[in-house]
Amino acid sequence: MFTELRGDHADQLNDALGRIGFRRSQTVAYRPSCVDCAACVSVRVVAGEFRPSSTQKRNLKRNSDLVATVCRPWSTVEQFELLQRYLGARHPGGGMANMDEVDFADMVEHTPVDTWVIEYREPTIDGSPGRLVGACLTDRQGDGLSMIYSFYETDETNRTGLGNYIILDHIRRAAAEGLPFVYLGYWVEGSARMQYKVRYRPLERLSRDGWVRLGDAEHDRLIAQAAAMRRSDADPLDGSTKDGAHGGQVQYRVDG
Repeated sequence: MFTELRGDHADQLNDALGRIGFRRSQTVAYRPSCVDCAACVSVRVVAGEFRPSSTQKRNLKRNSDLVATVCRPWSTVEQFELLQRYLGARHPGGGMANMDEVDFADMVEHTPVDTWVIEYREPTIDGSPGRLVGACLTDRQGDGLSMIYSFYETDETNRTGLGNYIILDHIRRAAAEGLPFVYLGYWVEGSARMQYKVRYRPLERLSRDGWVRLGDAEHDRLIAQAAAMRRSDADPLDGSTKDGAHGGQVQYRVDG
């Protein structure tokens, strides 16, 4: 299902649709609506109650020197080159592999709502902008931050877990601003590419009865399942936030 976001009330419409499972792509809000299939489930982290695990604490400490900057949604060559490296390493042959600079500019700049690009750079001695190692296109909604798409360097031996760090930083930002949630997009149980999303708790998923928090037992089961996938090398992701809903028709969404 699709609807266009435009006009003076685009932000309010995007907020309302986000609370019932829609996601934004440029000027369109969409939600999967497949016959006889409800596998794509919207999930969000309860930011104010989040407590990092031991692994997540180590990630935060390891990457705490990164300089994060909130930028207006304007694409740059540096961002595009980082995206190309990310896609080449993580999603070769995927639906975004053939994106050019114009496609990327459309992805970033065509937004009728309150949108940022948050850049993550290595520190420098003189305070000048360091090397870009991560970025996330993010919407600020009335009840939280919606992570539209994140990408990052994948071959950083001294900075493992950059994708997860970007999510952790968004949770921290939302909590600091008093925003209740961080929206991670769609999750499909059993999909190796999406299991990283269950590593964050408390986690809520959208059901027919509204948003429901995962119980401890269920969350533990899903985390164990995700760990088993990683051990079998079936989990290729480090925490990116693309959705990849079934039958997606948006140009830059890939990999169901």
